[in-house]
Amino acid sequence: MAQIIEVAFKGNRREYFLAEGEEVRLNSYVIVEADRGEDLGRVTATGAIAERKCQGCSSGCAAPVPERKLLRLATPAEIERKQELRADEDRVRRITRERVLQLGLKMKVTDAEWQLDRNKLIIYFTAERRVDFRELVRDLARTFRSRIELRQIGIRDEAALLGGIGRCGRELCCSTWLRELKPVSLQLAKDQRLSLNPAQISGCCGRLMCCLTYEHDAYLQARKKFPREGKTLVTLHGKEKVVGIDIWRELVVLRDDDGNRRTVELAELRAEVARAGSGENASERGRIDNGRGSGRGNGKGRDTSE
Repeated sequence: MAQIIEVAFKGNRREYFLAEGEEVRLNSYVIVEADRGEDLGRVTATGAIAERKCQGCSSGCAAPVPERKLLRLATPAEIERKQELRADEDRVRRITRERVLQLGLKMKVTDAEWQLDRNKLIIYFTAERRVDFRELVRDLARTFRSRIELRQIGIRDEAALLGGIGRCGRELCCSTWLRELKPVSLQLAKDQRLSLNPAQISGCCGRLMCCLTYEHDAYLQARKKFPREGKTLVTLHGKEKVVGIDIWRELVVLRDDDGNRRTVELAELRAEVARAGSGENASERGRIDNGRGSGRGNGKGRDTSE
C-alpha cells in the first residue's frame, strides 16, 4: 500500500515522496527520484504524519500526492558515497567564492550540495539585489562538469541551512523542527511588553526571533480579561485611570486625578468597580425619588392655596 514519506536532505531541505510496496522506517536512508537522477536522504516522517506535514505548509506537496517516488533503501556503499560528497562540498564552496570575487558579483555563497549521482550541484547564496550570474554558471559548469543550480535564499533561510545555537542555549528552531518560516513583526514584541532593543529580540540571522510568535496568542487571550490601558474606571476611590497591567500576576496599576498610584489585583478591581457602580445607581435612584417627592408636595400646596 502506497504511503507518503518525508525525506530530509542537507540543511533544512525536506521533500515528500510516494513509497509503494516498501516498508520504510524512521531515520532510515533511502534513494529517491531527483531532478534527472537519484538522490539520498533520511526519512523523517511517514504515513499520516507525513501527509499532514505535506499538506500543511506552502512548501509541501504541490499535488494531492507527491509526483516523485521512493526507489529503494540505501546501501552502506551509497551512504558512504554521500558522506564523501559532503566532504567535497567544502572545496566546491571555496572555489565558487573565488569565482565570485573574480567576477565582482555582489553575492555571498552560503553552501553547496551535491546530488548523489553528481548530475546536479546546488549552490545557495544570499544577495541584497538581483545578480546576473550567467557567466558564473558557465564557469562552474566547466569546472565541476555538472548541471549547476544557483538558488538564492533569504537571511533567515541561510540561518536555517547553516544551523547554530540560539539565545536559549538550544539549536535553532528553523534548522531543526520549524517547517515554515513565517513573517515576524515588531508588533509581536510590543504586545508581549518586551524590550524593543534589537540586540535582545533578534536571532542569529539578525532578524526578529521566530519564537516571538509562540506565546503571542496566549498574551492576546490574557489581555482580554484586563481593562484597556488609558481607560478611566470608577472605583471605591473615585475615578482612576489604568496606566499599566501585569498579565501573569494579574495586577492592574491605577492612577487617580491627584497623581497617586496604587496596584490592585484584577479580581479585586472588578469587585470595586461593581460595588462602585451599584452605589452610584442607588444614589441616583434616591436623588430621583427625592426630586419626585418634593415636586408632588409643591404641586399639592399650590392646589390648596388656589
